[in-house]
Amino acid sequence: MAPLLSVESLRTQFATSAGVVRAVDGLSFAIDRGEVLGLVGESGCGKSVTSLSIMRLVPPPGAIVGGSIRLDGDDLLDKDAEAMRRVRGARIGMVFQEPMTSLNPVFTIGDQIAAAVLAHAGGSRRAAWECAVEMLDHVQVPSPRERARDYPHQLSGGLRQRAMIALALAPGPQLLIADEPTTALDVTIQAQILDLLRRLQAERGMAVLLITHDLGVVAELCHRVAIIYAGRIVEMAPVASIFSEPLHPYTRGLLRCLPHPSRFGQPLSSIDGAPPDLRQANGGCRFAPRCPLVQERCRHDEPALAERKPGHVVACPVVTV
Repeated sequence: MAPLLSVESLRTQFATSAGVVRAVDGLSFAIDRGEVLGLVGESGCGKSVTSLSIMRLVPPPGAIVGGSIRLDGDDLLDKDAEAMRRVRGARIGMVFQEPMTSLNPVFTIGDQIAAAVLAHAGGSRRAAWECAVEMLDHVQVPSPRERARDYPHQLSGGLRQRAMIALALAPGPQLLIADEPTTALDVTIQAQILDLLRRLQAERGMAVLLITHDLGVVAELCHRVAIIYAGRIVEMAPVASIFSEPLHPYTRGLLRCLPHPSRFGQPLSSIDGAPPDLRQANGGCRFAPRCPLVQERCRHDEPALAERKPGHVVACPVVTV
């Protein structure tokens, strides 16, 4: 069966006065129906730009300059602006990482959810309002009928995130993109939001692209994980394989940075060096300047993703299984 979402050789660039920033540079991955794929990497690696590219919401001076994005066989890059507006919400929903800046401050929560329902499903305004109240109840917002009349600033961070999830899911999308959905929330609220996403994904059977830098969140929610570094995927595998047998030196470095009881009292590990300047052309491995296993060929030959174990691909010819 063909995947629900297929991204092939995606390239998104930003033309700036200091040069062209290659934020996403040849990214390829697929998501099956009902699958949760985690896209993991440090800040600035291209995770959020990937999500905005899928939604065709890359802000100027950014532009998608190559590749294809297919949703259920439809190439989203071939659609005009009006056709793409019909895709957003109805077929792809998105939960942005900061709901306070994503929700409209001058409309109530209920009005915003009802507007999404009307835009994609039609019907009467009264029916759309009732659907909004039902969605708030579905995402476990207390007193949903009263909260529907509140403005975003009247809700706590956790309730705003729940409202954002209700807004994204109200039209019934096939794919949900969740961009750092637990950022800026305290630990107990984070756990509640993760439980909510897990329940909703299972109930609706929808596919989810979870964008995060938190490997703990990946372990909780995802079926597979793609590790992205400087705009390129360097490793992709089932979650259990990533945690038990990471292959790429960058993935191993990320996992060493996680606190662990066995290292209690020891200094936290880090990855030496800094990410590369994405304005600079580089024909070799982008992780080479920071890699403990680097060889001379790594500085000149760009590694391609290759399957090293069933379902486990990595862009590094140096590591051994």
